[in-house]
Amino acid sequence: MKITFLGTGTSQGVPVIASNHPVGKSSDPKDKRLRTSALISWENTNIAIDCSPDFRQQMLTHQVQHLEAILFTHEHADHTAGLDDIRPFVKLQGDMPIYALPRVMQQLRTRFAYIFATENRYEGAPSVVAHELTEAPFVLCGKTVLPIQVMHGSLPILGYRIEHIAYLTDVKYITDEELLKLHGLEVLVLNCLRDEAHPTHLNLAEALDIVRQLKPQRTYLTHISQTFGFHQQVQQRLPQNVFLAYDNLVVEC
Repeated sequence: MKITFLGTGTSQGVPVIASNHPVGKSSDPKDKRLRTSALISWENTNIAIDCSPDFRQQMLTHQVQHLEAILFTHEHADHTAGLDDIRPFVKLQGDMPIYALPRVMQQLRTRFAYIFATENRYEGAPSVVAHELTEAPFVLCGKTVLPIQVMHGSLPILGYRIEHIAYLTDVKYITDEELLKLHGLEVLVLNCLRDEAHPTHLNLAEALDIVRQLKPQRTYLTHISQTFGFHQQVQQRLPQNVFLAYDNLVVEC
């Protein structure tokens, strides 16, 4: 199994529009960050986690020829706005299975009403099969997926564990009960916005505290703001086996 980091930036990406921040002007490709999402692959299966506004570009960059499902963490635009761009996959494969909390699915039905329409459908609209999630694990393409409930500020959202990989983004707080579901990981992907505290995202100190509790073999930090600093400089001050993820990084597990 492997995970491909399709994007590792925060909601505005890096560089940010109309910003003169020095990280945004960096020539290091690791400092160029599309909106956060990932592709988890095994055998002949590709599962996307979230569908960012950069989805089309990300699929083309990685020459993704098929996509079996999309797991949504939550409803914010930087994690959902690319949904219309599944059209080529739907044309090739049929209806796209999508998985999300009931609240998130309702938001998708509102924002993309033409995709969910059952009457007078626009001929070019993609089509989906909607699966509303609870806390219960479910089987997807032969693998058990365990939803992990986390808090994005005051908003309950989901992370996902598939075997020994867990992907958690936009986290601010995780209960002890949910942390118990995350022991024994080979790879933990965890958001880390910046050094300074933030009301809805982990900062570096908070992210490293979770890493110390879970003790995964490797941790990759994602959902990164340009204010966190230059990739090379940030990486030099991270603990052993904690890595700053970057766009197009592929990690085998």
